Amino acid sequence: MDATEKAGTTESAPDDRSAAIRESLRSAIVDRRLAPGTKLTESEVGALFDASRTVARAALQMLAFEGLVKMERNRGAFVSSPSPEEARQVFASRRLIEPGIAIAAAARITPADVEHFRRHLENETAHMNERGPAARRAEIKASGDFHLMVASISGNQILRRFMEELIARSSLVIALYGRTGVSSCGHNEHADILDALERRDGEKAAHLMLHHIDHIEADIDFRTPEGLALRDALGI
Repeated sequence: MDATEKAGTTESAPDDRSAAIRESLRSAIVDRRLAPGTKLTESEVGALFDASRTVARAALQMLAFEGLVKMERNRGAFVSSPSPEEARQVFASRRLIEPGIAIAAAARITPADVEHFRRHLENETAHMNERGPAARRAEIKASGDFHLMVASISGNQILRRFMEELIARSSLVIALYGRTGVSSCGHNEHADILDALERRDGEKAAHLMLHHIDHIEADIDFRTPEGLALRDALGI
């Protein structure tokens, strides 16, 4: 490798490493393996991923930009702990956005999309019938993915990216305040929404989506669970 190749590798590697660490931490947060309030020190994150503190800091800053991590001066980084009011705002935002997404998706959905959704619902059912922490996390992720799939076929990529943040923040809220400890997204409600989308009945899909979001928020009771240690949460 010549000097130019080495220079290029040196320049790109930190960004790539930070992005990879960000993805691992993000998954642990969204999947509820890291509880809100968990401290994420640059030194521990760097050590776990065999990366420098600079690389770890960049990953944490990415998560802070998404609202999943809170950076506190002289204290460090913590998994965000949304207040009850912030939690209400998350669901208020979803009520404003997701019905419109459902209407747009109903106008654009194809038979191939429907088949993709059906397979996804089968996976959700499989996770619901399993037991254990891993199955619970898989079910939660699958439930959030359903909403992202609806956003994907709406044709609005800006709203799709916004939904990624809202679903991630919803996962934090459910992790902090969820009553059941499992997915709050009713599988049958997902199926009903899909049926309306398949019929291209956007108004019905929007109505069902609003009812569904009400159901998710109704599962909130403002209790704080215990999470895993950082190493255990990341499986390292």
